[in-house]
Amino acid sequence: MRKLYLISTEHLESTVWFRSEDDFRVGMNYVAVLAAKFSNVTVLVFILMSNHVHFVLYGKREDVISFINQFKRRYSQYVRRKYGVREFLRNNKVDVKVIEFADEAPERAYAYVQMNCVAANICSHPCQYPWGTGNVFFNPSLKKDGIRVGDMSGRALKRMLHSEGISLPDDWIVSGDGYILPESYVNVKAVEDCFKTPQRLDYFYRNSSKAKMRLESTDSNLPSFRDQIILPAVNELCRTLFDKKSFEMLSINEQVEILRQLRFRFSADTHQLARVCGLSYKEVSRLLDNV
Repeated sequence: MRKLYLISTEHLESTVWFRSEDDFRVGMNYVAVLAAKFSNVTVLVFILMSNHVHFVLYGKREDVISFINQFKRRYSQYVRRKYGVREFLRNNKVDVKVIEFADEAPERAYAYVQMNCVAANICSHPCQYPWGTGNVFFNPSLKKDGIRVGDMSGRALKRMLHSEGISLPDDWIVSGDGYILPESYVNVKAVEDCFKTPQRLDYFYRNSSKAKMRLESTDSNLPSFRDQIILPAVNELCRTLFDKKSFEMLSINEQVEILRQLRFRFSADTHQLARVCGLSYKEVSRLLDNV
């Protein structure tokens, strides 16, 4: 029996899924590839965050689990090829929850996913975040920019998708940034029909658990820069301050100074420092206790 599911991966603590904008593009295209492959699974909303991902999918339980597992497997293979990291997401757990079609549960699930980027202090509204469906709903300008999949050569498509033997509909649209636009394969109408109006969508955004978490936080050091902005700065600080190529080459005292600089320059919290420096939360806390 097909049902609505909220799919969430476990937050990575000491590293990130997506180290660069190119990595995000690859992740976006893998979602499109799997949306085409799993014709019996409907993609409704999703978001790719630096250290985890969320999807709301409609289908049979075994199919939606296969969808997310294949997404993890494909992205892990990409990370191995690009960065030499083996079994990247092998132990990354997945939480699968049924969303009932009652008591506004679908609306709350959709809003919860979309508001992750706002809760992380990356942007002020989901429409400003490109790596997911934040800009898809109630947007009259969809599909006006980009080229059709059918107008691309097989070689160019294979290079963009990092996948072989995948057939995509010719009318799907590729953005100027090099990834297939989510509105090509997301069931936009189903989500818009659920909310009925843009105003009602915004109401659920403002009242989502993610929005309340952000508004109620008293932490003045919430991250205000994405991990992908801070990652290059880590090695740059290592070179300029200590003439060393990477964080791993630093002494303990030097690592403490880099952490202190990152916290000061980027308002990075302990969790974010752990991800961008490849340490555990406990290790970062211990090092910062020395400051």
